[in-house]
Amino acid sequence: MPLLEQEALIRRYAAGEITWHDLRELGFDNCVDVLAGLRLGLRPPIAPMTGPNVAARERGAAVLCEALKQAKP
Repeated sequence: MPLLEQEALIRRYAAGEITWHDLRELGFDNCVDVLAGLRLGLRPPIAPMTGPNVAARERGAAVLCEALKQAKP
């Protein structure tokens, strides 16, 4: 897949227009390719904080934030 097409799809993913499932069907083999593509200054889409997994997601986010704080020089 041409680089410009990949970037366009990653932009659509970051905007929440398409899902990871859609990206897989369109030719992305693993999430590392997509995360690397977010180097374009994009953020991954964020799922709404609803449903039965909200507490677990909040705990995971807190763990990641703490790890990032400790990793900063």
